[in-house]
Amino acid sequence: MSADQPTVLVVEDELAQREVLAYNLEAEGFRVSKAASGDEAMLLVDEEHPDIIVLDWMMPNLSGIEVCRRLKSRPDTRSIPIIMLSARTEEVDKVRGLETGADDYVVKPYSVVELMARVRTQLRRVRPATVGLRLEFDDIILDSETHKVSRDSKPLKLGPTEFRLLSTFMEKPGRVWSREQLLDRVWGRDIYVDTRTVDVHIGRLRKALTQHGGEDPVRTVRGAGYALG
Repeated sequence: MSADQPTVLVVEDELAQREVLAYNLEAEGFRVSKAASGDEAMLLVDEEHPDIIVLDWMMPNLSGIEVCRRLKSRPDTRSIPIIMLSARTEEVDKVRGLETGADDYVVKPYSVVELMARVRTQLRRVRPATVGLRLEFDDIILDSETHKVSRDSKPLKLGPTEFRLLSTFMEKPGRVWSREQLLDRVWGRDIYVDTRTVDVHIGRLRKALTQHGGEDPVRTVRGAGYALG
């Protein structure tokens, strides 16, 4: 799978439901990680940094509502969208789920088509480049659908890796990305790449962004990584 495909973590203790969700998400082009319990979900979030979480409320031991509460209370995970799945239909339950931090609430049994649409809606907020949106930062415009980039209305020539790097930066301007985080997002966690490779491609991206003049918008944060702006 492509390294820039969004990752969805499916947390569901019922095997059949978990596999159906994973199958449909993969058919939609997502990378999927699966957890059978709340405890396993917490471990996978730290290991894999998913882009979005589809989380069942009713699970033994650590419930979905508690997983949600814990993730939303942590600065490093509170921005991950969580779609809560529940057989609870009462309005008070939905309110409780949303107040705990869930970004959306879907009642079982649900339409798979509707759930996929809700996943894409949440993803549009956190990974806009993956759903074909146009990104802008200062005078830089990136069209993720046509894979074209321009600066000050002049077209820029970028390689595929530099394009994915720029997409990552432009989705969250100002955020500092470590080399390891960029490796995971741009190259993929299943491919071994030396962290020094990131520096090489950052250099190429900087050259591409300044090919028509202008200041280098990529900032090096000593000891931490890189950021746009």
